[in-house]
Amino acid sequence: MTITALVLPVFAAIVLGWIAGASGYLPRSLAGPLIQFAYNVAMPALVFLTIAGEQRGALLDWGFIAAFGGGSMLSLALISAAARIFWRRSPASSVLIGAAAAMTNTGFVALPILKALYGGRGILAAAVATVLVAVLMFPPLIILLERETAAGGRSGAGKSLRIILSNPLIISTVLGLIWALLNLPLPAPLAGLLHIFGDTLTGCALFSLGLGLSVGTLRKSWRMSLALSAVKLVAVPAVVWLIAGLCGLNKFQTLAAVICAAVPTAKTAYVLASEYDVEHDLIAATVSMTTLLSVATLLAWLYLLQ
Repeated sequence: MTITALVLPVFAAIVLGWIAGASGYLPRSLAGPLIQFAYNVAMPALVFLTIAGEQRGALLDWGFIAAFGGGSMLSLALISAAARIFWRRSPASSVLIGAAAAMTNTGFVALPILKALYGGRGILAAAVATVLVAVLMFPPLIILLERETAAGGRSGAGKSLRIILSNPLIISTVLGLIWALLNLPLPAPLAGLLHIFGDTLTGCALFSLGLGLSVGTLRKSWRMSLALSAVKLVAVPAVVWLIAGLCGLNKFQTLAAVICAAVPTAKTAYVLASEYDVEHDLIAATVSMTTLLSVATLLAWLYLLQ
């Protein structure tokens, strides 16, 4: 089966969701509850099921962590600094612009693609990448935003900690790691229940992503969002690819790290922009534009790496 045959259904599901919302077949307001179900129920079920069944040696891949985590954080820092120096943006605006170019939608886009290509190994890589985004990016983002918008960053660290500890993906990852490290058998009824929810993730996540996609947001700040999209979909994955080469990663590790970096901007960046009322139009346009353009760029990266 070709890469195109494996990947195009992923984007077709997003397009069908967008058509359903644009035509009025389904209300766009349904996207929020569907995303919540996918993120809070389906994804944790699939991640726990995958990690709990893994061998101990496969659970921590330090080269992958260095390539994806290090490349993403380096990109976040460089782009935030560029926005501050060259675009004369405030610290809060700068860090959110950096997040728009570095915070990736690994759970909803990278996971289905890597699952289609590599099965359980791909799911595990996407889960690790999603946890890295939450653990490495959220604390500095929230602390800086709290400091700039609330004139005092004391609540930032506590808020970051609460978000991380209550994140269902991190909880399911930790529980799965404990289960695997203790080498516990997974009871058949529990595995069956988790499969029921986990098997719904791909369709629900991709369809809801398209359902909530608004092309109208592209009219605002489209020039800057186009520049950010180019950085997000081309430059950031290239940085991760370079670090993967320096770390001596194999073909699978390199592809997984680059694809996790090359997927569209996470909608979480827009949630933060809306909550703190900072650059929400630009972030919304960037989320939409990266989702549209990633159809071509992701296929290009896959063919290049394969």
